[in-house]
Amino acid sequence: MFCPKCGSIVVNKNNRLICMDCGEEIKSGKITESTKKSEKSFEAIEEEPEIHPKTEETCPKCGNTEAYYWSVQTRAADESPTRFYKCTKCSHVWREYS
Repeated sequence: MFCPKCGSIVVNKNNRLICMDCGEEIKSGKITESTKKSEKSFEAIEEEPEIHPKTEETCPKCGNTEAYYWSVQTRAADESPTRFYKCTKCSHVWREYS
């Protein structure tokens, strides 16, 4: 059972229907069964901050001389890992095989 005034749950206290939130006393004919919609707000982050280290590497797309880098083992374990770069200016990603 829900309060028609605020939408919160109504409880029976001493044979009286009372809203737990606003304290409204409900007469038996006014009880409604609906759900209270709560609105939650949040701030959307458009882009996650970069967590990779930076190095001096020239971007093949824009010529910027600074890039983030990371390594991934893309081939067999006995071969060297592939190093990826991401330009700090234009976000172009490229890779370098060792």
